[in-house]
Amino acid sequence: MTRRSTGRIQVARSLWYVRTGAVEIRQAPLPPLTPDKVQVRAHFTGVSRGTERLILNGLVPPHEHQRMRAPLQEGDFPFPVKYGYCATGVVEAGPKELMGRAVFCLHPHQDVFQVPLAMAVPLPDGVSPRRATLTANMETALNALWDSGAGTADRIVVVGAGIVGLLVAYLAARLPGAEVTVIDPVVARKALVERLGATYASPSPAQHAVAQAAAPHPDPLLPEVGGEGIGADVVFHTSASEAGLATAIASAGMEATIVEMSWYGDKRVSVPLGGPFHSQRLRLISSQVGQVSAGRRPRWDYRRRVEAALALLRDPVLDELLTSEIAFDEAPAKLPGLLAPDAPGLAPVIRYG
Repeated sequence: MTRRSTGRIQVARSLWYVRTGAVEIRQAPLPPLTPDKVQVRAHFTGVSRGTERLILNGLVPPHEHQRMRAPLQEGDFPFPVKYGYCATGVVEAGPKELMGRAVFCLHPHQDVFQVPLAMAVPLPDGVSPRRATLTANMETALNALWDSGAGTADRIVVVGAGIVGLLVAYLAARLPGAEVTVIDPVVARKALVERLGATYASPSPAQHAVAQAAAPHPDPLLPEVGGEGIGADVVFHTSASEAGLATAIASAGMEATIVEMSWYGDKRVSVPLGGPFHSQRLRLISSQVGQVSAGRRPRWDYRRRVEAALALLRDPVLDELLTSEIAFDEAPAKLPGLLAPDAPGLAPVIRYG
């Protein structure tokens, strides 16, 4: 049983980050359902590896505590906190038209939960509840494409083959005539990059020298990545490392745009603004899904963005991004390992039931 009834109050179970490196399951009371909400039984929740790694380690800076809150988060940073925003499940109570529908919700890791009607977005045909846990990541990738201004026949580089970087590459590769290259030191991801429609770049010693010379503090996690001579029109940086950012800048062509998508928590990052940065009139911008690209902000509300992200997940090849799956009951023991900096795989998924 995943929940029990106590009078009129049902009790579900949820995942909490309780101290550095520690996760536990706690009871989550569910009040009687009100007409403006639906009750959802979770099938899967996706783990945002970069963000939840920072949360697990208590590294959300104090000045970001409010901005970093998930929509239905409970508790406060650093601990204890109930976090997450990639839940899918089936509506088991609510309006008749939603009963039995599979939906996506921005809800923390919990086996049964209640959300406002507007936050329960039905999954389109062809998108499984498991794959739909990528919705928030796909929305992030889509917003970054909008921010970048990338277009038809552009030469596009993505530095970092993590989950967001791969989704950016997947979308960019579908721009007519675009040449998309993904730079990452993990050669084992070459085949996946190619199945997503992009080209994998294996770092060369010469490229390594460019990136390491440009990075003030060379990063061993990205030891041989560079982009000398690529001359990209648009570069996306997703590796969350100084050397990766140096690589992104080195990959850019004259007057190109570099989109910084990494979030570093309380870590200070040096940016190589010497060398060709000014002479090439490069543009370094940020992209974060909390604020929609200015050119679309007046028209694209939350619902429209999520529906678009879900529609973009119809391709079965995207199932290959979901490489680690654990049962909800095993999460306290296994999730810290999946969030370790050297953990293999891409997007972890928690399975319910």
